[in-house]
Amino acid sequence: MTTVTHAPSPGPSAAAPAPRTPGLKRLLVFAPNWLGDAVMALPAIADVRRGRPDLTIDVAARPAVAPLFGLVPGVGDVTVLPAGGLLAGAVPRELQDRSYDAALILPNSFQAALTAWRAGIPERWGYRTDCRGPLLTRGVARPGRVHQAAYYQRLAHELGFASGPLEPRLEVPAVARRAAGDLLTAGGWDGRAPLVALAPGAAYGGAKRWPPESFAALATALAADGVSSVLVGSAADRLAGQEVAAALGAGVRAIDLVGRTDLPGLAGVLAHCRGLVSNDSGAMHVGAALGVSVTAMFGPTIERETRPLGRPDPVVLTHQVWCRPCMLRECPLDHRCMRGISVEAVLAAARRSL
Repeated sequence: MTTVTHAPSPGPSAAAPAPRTPGLKRLLVFAPNWLGDAVMALPAIADVRRGRPDLTIDVAARPAVAPLFGLVPGVGDVTVLPAGGLLAGAVPRELQDRSYDAALILPNSFQAALTAWRAGIPERWGYRTDCRGPLLTRGVARPGRVHQAAYYQRLAHELGFASGPLEPRLEVPAVARRAAGDLLTAGGWDGRAPLVALAPGAAYGGAKRWPPESFAALATALAADGVSSVLVGSAADRLAGQEVAAALGAGVRAIDLVGRTDLPGLAGVLAHCRGLVSNDSGAMHVGAALGVSVTAMFGPTIERETRPLGRPDPVVLTHQVWCRPCMLRECPLDHRCMRGISVEAVLAAARRSL
């Protein structure tokens, strides 16, 4: 049986007045390391922006995530952190030269707190995790199991920032939208047919992926409705995209952009789409934050903790079996949690946006 769930309730209630640390003018936010987590951190960053509109808010992020913050209103400079880690290497010069007054450290790692300390940032705020309490000037106890967006928002709340809507928001620059339109046209889109994006990949592992033949059957059914499908994803998702393309019905084609867009390019493509059908992935969260109608399939992962958030309310589909959620990268059995989500159920959800 396929189960449909809807959005969680809003985040925590209003907090005490935002902290008025004397002389606090420049704040550096250490972003989470995964794309989906970075999107889910946006409500917390928005709460800080709303509570202290006088602050300059910059971001430090890993290379794969840093381009996201060019789509986030109210964020200033973005420093790209070395991919290999900073435990022994040099701290990026920008973190020292910009004289930050405080750091909001969203990753749970010891390394993130150590980097803020080594950069000489006097105020360091974060959860007391990974034995890093002594490196923090304002440490907060970690909450229980909550949605990941609420987890980040709870940190800002405990630091004194009132909680706003638990809805990540991204904005696509006009130049990215135009470039994406050109890319879609070059791929065969006529500019008139409704577009639905299909994201068949997932970074965590094969267990999170709806079968490629199911994606292909969905694209075939959408084509019968006069809807064009576009395959999206990172370079790591190319094989998943090729498997979907190979399984398409006779005479049916999808525009294959897997591995052909950067993050702003992906956002530009999604901005042209009526809907997005996705596994539990970073693309899923990006689409929801752009206001695209999202249908997401969850198998081994826990939908109440990482489901997409946005308006319109995303639809999450699951197939309840005894072994889910297992959180395994690869299924040792028959992958029934994902195979049990029917094409008909996904098609019905996707059609709501057309």
